[in-house]
Amino acid sequence: MQLKYGSSEVSLTSPEDSVCLSHKEPALTVLPENFKQEVNSCLHSPKKHFNNVGVVISDKTRLCQYPVYLPLLTEVLSDYGLDARDITFYIAYGTHPVQTRQECINSYGDTYNRFRFVHHNSKEDGRLTDLGSTTRGTGVKILKDILEHDLLITFGAILHHYFAGFGGGRKLLVPGLGGYDTILQNHQLFLDFENRKLREGCQSGNLDDNPLALDLEEINSLLPERIEIHAILNSRKEVCELYFGTGYGDFRDACKRYDHFFRAGEARLYDLVVASAGGYPKDINFIQAHKSIHNAASFVKDNGALIIFAECRDGIGNQAFLNLFKLGGWDPIFEKMEAKYENNAGTALAMIDKCRRIKIHFVTSLDKETCNLMGAVKTSPGQAQQLIAGDTGEIAWIENASLLYK
Repeated sequence: MQLKYGSSEVSLTSPEDSVCLSHKEPALTVLPENFKQEVNSCLHSPKKHFNNVGVVISDKTRLCQYPVYLPLLTEVLSDYGLDARDITFYIAYGTHPVQTRQECINSYGDTYNRFRFVHHNSKEDGRLTDLGSTTRGTGVKILKDILEHDLLITFGAILHHYFAGFGGGRKLLVPGLGGYDTILQNHQLFLDFENRKLREGCQSGNLDDNPLALDLEEINSLLPERIEIHAILNSRKEVCELYFGTGYGDFRDACKRYDHFFRAGEARLYDLVVASAGGYPKDINFIQAHKSIHNAASFVKDNGALIIFAECRDGIGNQAFLNLFKLGGWDPIFEKMEAKYENNAGTALAMIDKCRRIKIHFVTSLDKETCNLMGAVKTSPGQAQQLIAGDTGEIAWIENASLLYK
């Protein structure tokens, strides 16, 4: 087994009868000239004349080969008479921390030096505008700057999301450029306060009976018109397919295509699953790595074990997150969240839920105390190899658990 860990790899030996669970790798079908043609087609309809363009892109946790494609995008826009003063890029951080200048150059290439980039701060209320509320009670506030453009473009990768169903698309605007309270109100729909459990519909790949995803769909109806560029990436983070659209139906079509490659047809469960979170940046911190943990755990039998490789070089990703585990467990966290929901509370409860069902061995740079606090056991690669060698049950391994989901 070759498992990615941060920017390196770890080699392990597995039994001959172990099973490799993997996604279907999409073929590389996108060419630069095709991308420019598609953008040109979108710009001819519905608007032919525009003077002020806003482009919304993801942060470093969800990159989309931006150093390659942003210059092509701006080249097309320049053919319409626009220059650097007429184009603004918005980094859809949501509640993620702001990137350093070097991280931005690494993420967006020279485009970052040539154009204006806005670093969204969800807590900067003075820069937000109110778009109303959803029927589920989410007050929708968003960065008001994006309403000032006569052309708005969102450009990002389609991904599955363990409680929102799918990431990308409408999530570039909310939560990406949403207000902090808006983000929390939507995220708390993951929790069933009445029954003190996680809502069953809030699952990867589910948009139909998922209250959180349905809330995002309703939020989408309040957002400004835009051109959406949806990308499907392979395991090397290369853009393989691109889908251009203007409505929620186009987003759903792109999600169905993503399902074709990354949803497992495997219903079988295993006594031990060994998995990588996918390496950097999928394991940049625990909050990001948890999505891979969640995916891999879904293939483990009750009372089975998961060995997960996730470096977490940037630590937890939200230090307040750890304080939730210090409250004393499931019910105390629910009680606190009923009074006031906190960011990543759903992640904490989802981690507790998994650790009650299975044993999680965590190969990571996080310290032993942090792992124990979250219910996991810090494990070295050598100890992981011993666990594999000593297991007599059915074993599966996943090269990139950030991609594969049930």
